[in-house]
Amino acid sequence: MLQVENICVALNRRPALRGVSLTARPGTLTAIVGPNGSGKTTLLRAITGEVAYQGKVTLNELDVARAKPWQLAAIRAVMAQETQLAFPFTVLEVIRLGLSMGENAESRDLPQRALVEVDLLHHAARNYQDLSGGERQRVQLARALVQVWNPVGTGGARWLFLDEPVASLDLGHQLQVMRLARRFADAGGGVVAVMHDLNLSAMFADRLVLLAEGALVAAGTPDAVLTDALLSNAYGCPIRTNALPSHGTWLLPQAVAS
Repeated sequence: MLQVENICVALNRRPALRGVSLTARPGTLTAIVGPNGSGKTTLLRAITGEVAYQGKVTLNELDVARAKPWQLAAIRAVMAQETQLAFPFTVLEVIRLGLSMGENAESRDLPQRALVEVDLLHHAARNYQDLSGGERQRVQLARALVQVWNPVGTGGARWLFLDEPVASLDLGHQLQVMRLARRFADAGGGVVAVMHDLNLSAMFADRLVLLAEGALVAAGTPDAVLTDALLSNAYGCPIRTNALPSHGTWLLPQAVAS
């Protein structure tokens, strides 16, 4: 289980997170949502131990602030918003970096299998720098996948931490990535994703964490969080949520013209 307790972060001496707490369980997909500058990425970076924080983060009973890098690498993989590479790696070489950090280092076929999952097998030999932004994003997801390929291991559930995993993707690949994340959670792993798209969050997430100005606004099921009042308050504009009553598919947000 992931437990985040009263996390505070200051960036350049300015508060970025103000006492945020949340819980995420294996077998679920948790989406962190909120407007630009609300602290979503900072919260994910605190959870993964990439920024200094006050408070406590525990992952599978492991104190993230005290854990060794290899201990964390064995149970979780992180996909950042953007990853810059200084050397001309091929796509396949980038994905193999995930093998070096996980428990599947001897599984030489995993990179190809991961490429199939993200629809990039035909790009295996291409230079990573020659790819589009969306293709690079999918390569980084494949790299994370091979690190925690089995959602449940000998040490318990494994975790995927994804920062805006669909931001640069077309609609078809957005759905592909979210279905992949959903399958990982359904197989017993844990997924925590920073998301901007509230429609996709409502469709695929079990729980939402809504942030605004570095503080927790609400946490719960999509039904509980995606309300007119909560969203309007968080995003600073009138928002009306809609759902199709025939099968409950969410359509949101609908901004209300002032």
